[in-house]
Amino acid sequence: MKGKRREKNSSLKKYIVAARYDGMELEQYLKEVMSVSARQRQKLFFSRGVYVNGSSAHTKRVLKAGDMVAIRQFKDTSYGVVPEEGRVEVLYEDAEVIVLNKPAGMLVHPAGQTSTGTLANYLAYYFKQQGQVVTIRPLHRLDRDTTGCVLFAKTAGAQGKLEAMLAAGQLHRKYGAVVCGDGALLQEKFPAGTINLPIGRNPLQPNRRQVMAGGKEAVTHFEVAKRGSRYSLLQLSLETGRTHQIRVHLAHAGCPVAGDRMYGSRSRDIRRQALHGRELEFLHPASGEPVVVKAPYPEDMQVLLDIIDAE
Repeated sequence: MKGKRREKNSSLKKYIVAARYDGMELEQYLKEVMSVSARQRQKLFFSRGVYVNGSSAHTKRVLKAGDMVAIRQFKDTSYGVVPEEGRVEVLYEDAEVIVLNKPAGMLVHPAGQTSTGTLANYLAYYFKQQGQVVTIRPLHRLDRDTTGCVLFAKTAGAQGKLEAMLAAGQLHRKYGAVVCGDGALLQEKFPAGTINLPIGRNPLQPNRRQVMAGGKEAVTHFEVAKRGSRYSLLQLSLETGRTHQIRVHLAHAGCPVAGDRMYGSRSRDIRRQALHGRELEFLHPASGEPVVVKAPYPEDMQVLLDIIDAE
């Protein structure tokens, strides 16, 4: 009976070993070729859910060209968070992934003292309303008051592949930020359009970050898209993903993000930092085809853009 329940709640994902992987150990093959995460690999080998040519196999099994590797994929049985009724704006969705447009004032997923009212809770409810049980798997996050694209994997297999892309720098995120003042100052300081300054934790305020010797490498690329005397619009992309990276780099450069009360100052024109995840680009975990998803600027940032255009 238990075996029958397992069959109903799982399926097999199969790969034929190519000649270039001849002699590779099974666990390495799962990691590098099938993009199975460390946690998934541990679970699969513990449950004897990895097969070579139809037989259960151990981690050190040496593969030969033409071998058939199969892993058991279990269907999700929980959301991982409490489903909570709330609005989600879907920018893109298919069987493997979903991209949401996160509003300001909301965490991506539960953290610390916050267990409800997050994008993850609302997404769980969205799936529940459709009669689907899908574990919530965010691939990255945005700060509470940053808006824009957030990518979630709908399957464990998609999660593994996308996490590998993220680690390899193949998941591209582009941001728009309205900064205080004329963007010419930034261009003068960094004419190549790149800020490469290490970032570390502020020793006096642990929830803040700062540019500091001995910090972790942080690289931000920027382009001044619109210039004005009060505000300028920047388009940015990251090589690294340090906490508050864009906000810290821009504040250190003398062009803080408008409305950023942590690293700049309050603004009469916007009540949060004017930072928006405007675009995501990645290779689809199933088809390998490029996917580009864009999120329009929210109304509060559009107010600032209108001010720039009016000058």
